[in-house]
Amino acid sequence: MNIIKSTVGWAIETNGSLHPIRQIFGIGRNYVAHAKEQGLEAPDRPMIFTKNVMSVCGDGDDIVIPPIARDEECGGNQTDFEAELAVIIGKDCKDVSREHAMDYVLGFTCANDVSARWWQKKGSGGQFCRGKGFDTFCPLGPKVVTLEDLQSNGHDVDNLRIRCRVNGKVMQDATTAQMMFPVDVLIEELSKGTTLVAGTVILTGTPSGVGMARSPQVWLQDGDKVEVEIEGIGKLHNTVRLG
Repeated sequence: MNIIKSTVGWAIETNGSLHPIRQIFGIGRNYVAHAKEQGLEAPDRPMIFTKNVMSVCGDGDDIVIPPIARDEECGGNQTDFEAELAVIIGKDCKDVSREHAMDYVLGFTCANDVSARWWQKKGSGGQFCRGKGFDTFCPLGPKVVTLEDLQSNGHDVDNLRIRCRVNGKVMQDATTAQMMFPVDVLIEELSKGTTLVAGTVILTGTPSGVGMARSPQVWLQDGDKVEVEIEGIGKLHNTVRLG
């Protein structure tokens, strides 16, 4: 299954059919080490935010840092990378139990929850959606892999190695086993009293090693090559450019 830009917007193409991407949920601080590197407590419940659907881009597309995310009056360029496992819901679900959560999953892919930190932390009243929702700030790909395909190749969705490289340097390296709230729990929690429509994408959180938490801090720059690799899924490649 491929992620393509179609006449209906960004969609997953499978067997000649298109599944439009209709909603994006992100999960914050789902890895304890990522919370700690920010000097923050790990949450007791999933920490949820949304991203604009038009933040999606595909494998090989440019991550474009817009002028507003580089404006010195708005903190200057603080564009960061976040390697994540993405879950794609294949059919509408509501009030789903953990035991049946995977029945509603179309597949899994690599994601980069690109974040303009000033806008995330200061520029939007404490709400994450602005700093994480600029166009091209949600690369997905290179393909969508079903749970069955992962399992048949000996992979466990709850223990997949996930890495991020910037210009060939490993910045993040962890496994999904370190997530506080695994995939089935996230689907159960997000669907309580809420319909997750087919085409919902869930970004399951990022491991430690993000640029914001480094000393000195590392922000994405024009021409940077960013790669997110997840075991059993593949490598998502994007180049950064200034818009």
